[in-house]
Amino acid sequence: MQIGLFAIGIGPSADPEIITLTARTAEQGGFHSLWAPEHVVLLDQYASRYPYSKDGKLPMPNTKIDILDPFTALTFAAAHTKTLRLGTGICLLPERNPVVTAKEIASLDKVSGGRFDFGIGIGWLAEEFTAVGVPWERRADRTREYLKAMQLLWTEEEPEFKGEFCSFPKVRMYPKPVQKPHPPLIFGGESTPALRRVGEVGNGWFGVNVTVEDAKAKIARIRQYAQAAGRDPGKLHFSVSPGLGDPVEMDRIKQYRDAGVHQVVVGAIPRDAQGIKGEIERLAEKLVAPSAKL
Repeated sequence: MQIGLFAIGIGPSADPEIITLTARTAEQGGFHSLWAPEHVVLLDQYASRYPYSKDGKLPMPNTKIDILDPFTALTFAAAHTKTLRLGTGICLLPERNPVVTAKEIASLDKVSGGRFDFGIGIGWLAEEFTAVGVPWERRADRTREYLKAMQLLWTEEEPEFKGEFCSFPKVRMYPKPVQKPHPPLIFGGESTPALRRVGEVGNGWFGVNVTVEDAKAKIARIRQYAQAAGRDPGKLHFSVSPGLGDPVEMDRIKQYRDAGVHQVVVGAIPRDAQGIKGEIERLAEKLVAPSAKL
């Protein structure tokens, strides 16, 4: 059973000293992965509903909070580690240029030695899409098309693509990712369309604020979607986060394992360098070492 750690690149963990300390301490403690979130902009007022809180609001202030570009944060962490997997949790793919993003991902996979997990989401904040000039509507279709184009860029010598949302002539893009055919595609989201995306085109799922019962039911549905699409459900990897700051005991880790989960991602909120180091070491002793025996 694997244990991941969320997050770097946000708030105090956007500080380079904290990123370095977090990444090194997590690797030394035996954590499987380290994740970085993404928001290009936040707003003081928004009508969109955040899906992971009861009041529909992002549980953090929107002003004067550093949120690094996740690829920058993960590249910095890669430079200070050797075995820790590094994931976007999650990348707002439909807001991005897919050709440029494919290049960033291949570059990060190369400098990390093939340790990148591509966590993907379609976004929840419509006002952010407006700010970056991308239509909110049909963002799921845009995401699927972008991924088709990116997979060609990662795997073909001279790819070309013509689609509704993205087109390019025959081009060459190097480097190719170290991982073949490309880094794992890990979708976030708990809606029916989100679970279907995992089963039909993903390599894994990252559920957030998911109970054991929900994890079991949703993993079963994802496997059904995969089988219906002619894919092998046994090759999918399932990660869940019970919630940032939510206490997690070993009994709950075992329950997640029995529900079909491969990795539980826990949160550590840094306030200062020594505080975050101690919290990660505590989680390593409490969860990582015992989970490795499951």
